Amino acid sequence: MSLRHALLGLLAEKPASGYDLLKRFETSLAMVWPAQQSQIYGELAKLNEGGLIEITGTGARNRREYGITDAGRAELREWLTEPGLDLAFRSAALLRVFFLWTLTREEGTAYLERFARENRERLATLEAIRDNVEWTGDPAQIAGWLILEYGIRGSRTAEEWARWATEQLTEHLP
Repeated sequence: MSLRHALLGLLAEKPASGYDLLKRFETSLAMVWPAQQSQIYGELAKLNEGGLIEITGTGARNRREYGITDAGRAELREWLTEPGLDLAFRSAALLRVFFLWTLTREEGTAYLERFARENRERLATLEAIRDNVEWTGDPAQIAGWLILEYGIRGSRTAEEWARWATEQLTEHLP
């Protein structure tokens, strides 16, 4: 997945400003594709230059609202229907686990305990989002709910794994 396609997907639902898109990333897509403000605005400029989106309105302080074009919808559709899934997964947090053997047992277990705690906190945040949303059955909302549930289950599993890994590290490292 790319930031480009994430933005096209969000704009396919409804026009939005860069700020609105950033907030939607933070509340929905952060589980699968986090993005920073500078990345979003840079990609919006490229999409606009490429004719995949267009400025549909301007507001106070030169706030621009973007909408997807027919070419942008075609690009999104092509990406969604292309064969093959990219299941590549990168995690700096898990890469660190691979090298925990270079730390003392106490440092390694402290890292894993923090990993468990942060996943527990993320789980609580995601469950609060799920429990406080008025679910209407809108197709875009259903797709967002699926990703939210992926985040909930993934956070729960990551916390359980980190607690198990802490026990293993304690038992097996000198």
